[in-house]
Amino acid sequence: MGNRVRLTNDTLNSYGYRVLTDGVDITQYERNPILLYMHNRGKAIGLIKDIKKEGGEITGEPVFDEATELSCQCRKQWDFGSLRMVSIGFEIIETSEAAELIVPGQRYATVTKARLIEVSLVDIGANNDAIRLHKDGQLITLSEGGDCPLPRLNHKPTNNQPQMDIKTLALTLGLPETADEAAVNAKLAELRQKNAEADSLRQENDSLKLAQVTAAVDGAIAARKITADKKQHFLDLGKAVGIETLNATLEAITPAPKLSATLQTEPAENDLPKKGPWELRMDEIRAKLKN
Repeated sequence: MGNRVRLTNDTLNSYGYRVLTDGVDITQYERNPILLYMHNRGKAIGLIKDIKKEGGEITGEPVFDEATELSCQCRKQWDFGSLRMVSIGFEIIETSEAAELIVPGQRYATVTKARLIEVSLVDIGANNDAIRLHKDGQLITLSEGGDCPLPRLNHKPTNNQPQMDIKTLALTLGLPETADEAAVNAKLAELRQKNAEADSLRQENDSLKLAQVTAAVDGAIAARKITADKKQHFLDLGKAVGIETLNATLEAITPAPKLSATLQTEPAENDLPKKGPWELRMDEIRAKLKN
């Protein structure tokens, strides 16, 4: 007939995926190069001869057997030009979502390895029922609204889901359900700031508590109430029970007498200990934490 036809190439098809020509295995089809009508296995109308894979495309020459009325009709329509397109059936072997294989407008993964199963004469190439894929032993038709067996790229949830999530989050944050994304983000930022401030105060409070405990233990050592080798024990005790309980414990301990001990008088009122700067700062922090 002398009319070669392109069976497939590397370009993006109307369904949003590509089949790489170099990855298409045609050896099985070459052993049985059947030509079907509209992908219908019960309607064989001829074969494809002189199949070539070169230059990023697969081409062949359709030959009609004219053994049936349908084949004769298709031959006449092919010669006239009213039927002039073909579509092929693949069995998918491997796919890839690698960025270098994705082209603008592509919605599904690239088919990198496939096996050519059949070629069909079709009225409209790449229409809803003209291209079919075999995957996992099943024939899957890529019709309008149907499921594609290939992984979808950059899948995003439907528009309803984000709106529902924002509404739920807004109510959880104490905002009205009509709050938009900007209001929700602002509230989250406010809460994060408050949490950061509270964490900072807690850390400072812990540091001041440790300073108080350390000062109390050092004072007890200086007062000969405990020996230096017991310092870590009383530091751990102070961390566990708090400064007030630690002070009460240390106050109950009688200092070890000095050989040169002399009679001590009661301290004057002005000599009584006063609050240090860390105690004053802790009072401020306690007041803030209560708020």
